[in-house]
Amino acid sequence: MSSELSESGEVLTIRVSGSFDFNMHREFLRAYQNFSPAPKLYCIDLSETLHLDSAALGMLLLLRDHCLDTAEDGLPCIELQNANEHVANILAVSNFDKIFKVR
Repeated sequence: MSSELSESGEVLTIRVSGSFDFNMHREFLRAYQNFSPAPKLYCIDLSETLHLDSAALGMLLLLRDHCLDTAEDGLPCIELQNANEHVANILAVSNFDKIFKVR
């Protein structure tokens, strides 16, 4: 997993590699916490994600809660990007495509 903040400080991209599961919990939290001011857009790049489980879905919901708490305008934007067919199917079955922007 890696994270990168844009030069403007407005976009945080988190790249998840391999299986997105409970073992990544601490690392995922560290990837988005402690930014001041908070980024306006959180991009979760799933291009290298092979699988995600219920713990990963929970972590995405925790990110959403974090964003709601820190967004200046109350409208944080989270995009889940580049998911393969397997991961996209898990997101769709879980109705996460209704909670997050999936691209």
